[in-house]
Amino acid sequence: MGLMDSFDNFWSIYSNLVLSLGTASLLALSIYLTLSCGMLAMANAAFMGIGAYASALLTMNAGAPFPVAIAGGMAAPAVVALLIGLPTLRLSGVYLAMATLAFGEVVRIVILNTEDLTGGALGLNGIPQSTQWWHVLLALLVTLGVLARLRRSKIGRAFEAIKEDETAAGLMGIDVTAHKMLAFVLGGAIAGLAGTLNAHLTFFIGPNEYGFDRGVEILTMTILGGINSLFGPVVGAVIITLLPELLRGLKDYRAVFNGLILVVIVLFLPKGLWDPAAVRRRLGLGAKEAAR
Repeated sequence: MGLMDSFDNFWSIYSNLVLSLGTASLLALSIYLTLSCGMLAMANAAFMGIGAYASALLTMNAGAPFPVAIAGGMAAPAVVALLIGLPTLRLSGVYLAMATLAFGEVVRIVILNTEDLTGGALGLNGIPQSTQWWHVLLALLVTLGVLARLRRSKIGRAFEAIKEDETAAGLMGIDVTAHKMLAFVLGGAIAGLAGTLNAHLTFFIGPNEYGFDRGVEILTMTILGGINSLFGPVVGAVIITLLPELLRGLKDYRAVFNGLILVVIVLFLPKGLWDPAAVRRRLGLGAKEAAR
């Protein structure tokens, strides 16, 4: 009983943090999709917000059951991604990043100015706490499974070709626009899923949760972990989510700290912490040295 009591005490204190690791991992995987297709799109925080608000309104105003709220929370940002992707994905590099950041700001302002529906600056309070640990675990496992299958498929190889050289990929017969749109919409749906689970975990949501800082945080998670494997974004998400708890004194400078991590990673570990190719090279080198 002593062990069970200890676990119960741990879970009562840290359950929200543990489940936040799962939702953060989903967010990191959502931007991994667009990065794996060579797009620096920064709209994932906005998609998370759209999913959170859509699902919360379905639950609170329409009395929808949780599975319907999850479906709505994924569908709403996916539809928005489809609509804004048509004009936006013609851009690339920093221009795409700027356009998607501007979209995120538009979403925040719309939420602030629709007080009757979204609560405006005060946010939505009293969201049913429907998210259970197994919801988060199942969502993460299913997402990892789908992305792993996608990565090994013809679509995944097309993503890789587009990331390496968009023009050459087009000349090889790959529909670049369609594949970019698929990555963007799927990323939006996954970010919406994270927003839905998070909204029904934390009881309250507000527009400032889905602004520029959250967008940078999501990007930092993925770049820190690395995009050469599906586990890289998850590793980065766990580290970035735990850091404020481990370094409470730096919580007011969280965005600055995340920015510094990005700079350090880009300079010294351009492929992130989780780089399977580098690990294999090191193991191969170690084996050769042992053979000698």
